[in-house]
Amino acid sequence: MVSQFMVELVGTKVVDGEAPPRILHFNPRIRGDYSGKPVIEMNSCYRMQWAQSHRCEGFASRPAEETVDAQLKCEKWIRDDDNKSEESKMKWWVKRLIGRSKDVHISWPYPFGEGKLFVLTLTAGLEGYHVNVDGRHVTSFPYRTGYTLEDATGLSINGDIDIESIFASSLPSSHPSFSPERYLEMSEQWRAPPLPTEPVELFIGILSAASHFAERMAVRKSWMMYTRKSSNVVARFFVALNGKMEVNAELKREAEFFQDIVIVPFMDSYDLVVLKTIAIAEYGVRVIPAKYVMKCDDDTFVRIDSVLDQVKKVKSDKSVYVGSINYYHRPLRSGKWAVTYENGQRRLTQVMPMGLAM
Repeated sequence: MVSQFMVELVGTKVVDGEAPPRILHFNPRIRGDYSGKPVIEMNSCYRMQWAQSHRCEGFASRPAEETVDAQLKCEKWIRDDDNKSEESKMKWWVKRLIGRSKDVHISWPYPFGEGKLFVLTLTAGLEGYHVNVDGRHVTSFPYRTGYTLEDATGLSINGDIDIESIFASSLPSSHPSFSPERYLEMSEQWRAPPLPTEPVELFIGILSAASHFAERMAVRKSWMMYTRKSSNVVARFFVALNGKMEVNAELKREAEFFQDIVIVPFMDSYDLVVLKTIAIAEYGVRVIPAKYVMKCDDDTFVRIDSVLDQVKKVKSDKSVYVGSINYYHRPLRSGKWAVTYENGQRRLTQVMPMGLAM
């Protein structure tokens, strides 16, 4: 049986059909954790992908470990296996009262309990979040790369908990702006060069969503710079239309300035990713003939030099596919990747590539 609750700072939904990002996920588990002990787990989640969790299991962080604003990431609490008897507790109090022990260390129990009232305080420091329970520091969680407090637009509390009251103070005086102007840097140095007139060695199609202004700008400023220095490699973003007209207007303005976006003529949906993939393949054959065609997402970092080194090893009279292949795969009939009987009648697919690669 599980006994737990969650406190989350959530951001604005990035893609329709996906849960909003969790800037901070605070999850005390009184009962039901796989360790069999009470724990506190903290994490962050972006586009439904969880990062590595930070767990406190009753052991204090070592002084040599990284701290958060000079606070330990985990404080110590009394575990069930500490074996501290009532007699030893009495001796500890006697020693403290009569002054026989100069160095006194207070051990506290796990800060949460079923049917127990508590006051939880969440504060944001320079380096991360800090959690106090009943005035005592319990844990600290460093900021994750790409997340800032200003990105948090909502508070979510759920699980086995009854809320008496919530009080917020010292919040930003203005709402965070999610306008493209916050991310797009309209500079000539990030514009794509014109398409070459001759065939190229490698064409890279990058799947992106209309609202992913920040992701596209990060790609332009990182690995995509290689394509501006080489006439043998071309990269383009493939983006479908958004349900909001204002987003499409900003996308059109971005595409006209940077000259690196191919807008496919349909409304964006996860079910239509295959159409984007086909568009990438057609572009790499008909618009800019390329010897090799590659597909990736806008959250992927591509080592173009390494990719070229690998394809150069392929003999000129041979073809190559780089990617994952499923053999004798059964179509999934439920869940996110479900295939209907109309779209996939066969029970077994002998060979099925997992996405287009090269």
